[in-house]
Amino acid sequence: MAQPVAADVILIRHAPSEGAGRLAGRLDVPALLPQGGAIAQARARLAALAAAGAQLVSSPARRCLETAAALCPGAGVAQDARLWEQDFGDWEGQPYAALPNLGALPRADLAGFRPPGGESFLDVVSRARPALAAIAAAGPAVIVAHAGTIRAALGLALDQPPLGLAFEIAPLSATLLRRLADGQWSAGFVNLSLIA
Repeated sequence: MAQPVAADVILIRHAPSEGAGRLAGRLDVPALLPQGGAIAQARARLAALAAAGAQLVSSPARRCLETAAALCPGAGVAQDARLWEQDFGDWEGQPYAALPNLGALPRADLAGFRPPGGESFLDVVSRARPALAAIAAAGPAVIVAHAGTIRAALGLALDQPPLGLAFEIAPLSATLLRRLADGQWSAGFVNLSLIA
């Protein structure tokens, strides 16, 4: 028998951002928002997915706040610093080509790897877990955050955080997680584009 749903949480990855080709975890770069019909389409798709009266919560990153304002104009946006992207420490702002290739690491090792002066993916999971639980406890929500934050949430839903790294999360995509009455998470859909 299916568990009753306590709250639906729609996680939106922010729009593409300036500084493409460079690593931007905590680097606070602006969003490159779609214009005209594309943003109207994204608003309509999000409105069809989100529960009426859902709270709007965002990472404090500029690219997330700008995306939230574009998708939900006039809505009040709560900020939660626990939703920030992974801190890549000394690697922040570096061109991707200058970074070491970690692709050969097993997923569990990659999840625990910390760049110099930064945090690991498992650190992101640890700070995102209580934030997601608190947001869901307040009812249905739309969260605008980062690929790493959404992967962390998916890892929690799978009850195996490193598996969150297996997901591709595109800019301006939606992922639905359901907080169940017993406190567990389930995934409804992943990486659904808001723009055709």
